[in-house]
Amino acid sequence: MRERGRLMSETYRKEIVQQVIRNLLDIQLLRIVQAQATWGYKIKKQVEAEFNIKLRHSSLYPALKALEDRGFLESKKQWKSGRARKVYTVTESGRVYLQAYYSILRAQVKDENVQKTG
Repeated sequence: MRERGRLMSETYRKEIVQQVIRNLLDIQLLRIVQAQATWGYKIKKQVEAEFNIKLRHSSLYPALKALEDRGFLESKKQWKSGRARKVYTVTESGRVYLQAYYSILRAQVKDENVQKTG
């Protein structure tokens, strides 16, 4: 019975992580780029390794472009081994956006904890 509960818990965890990534892809991309300036393919591989989900190019690059259009990311072409790649960095607006997200998340968690104990 305990094994079944553990398997169910792991299944739910994976489902929730996938849902968070799909629904909050912009936040995850900003978080990754804020930690270190990086390029699309490396972001894709990091998301796949961290969250054990496949991130399609058709989702990643439009999301990066949208973040750039909103002024949350900047990109510069960088040449490596004769190939150009766009390296993304977070702008000040992107940092403020992330701070607002974390602030809201903390408030939600705090409210949830207050409701449980109250």
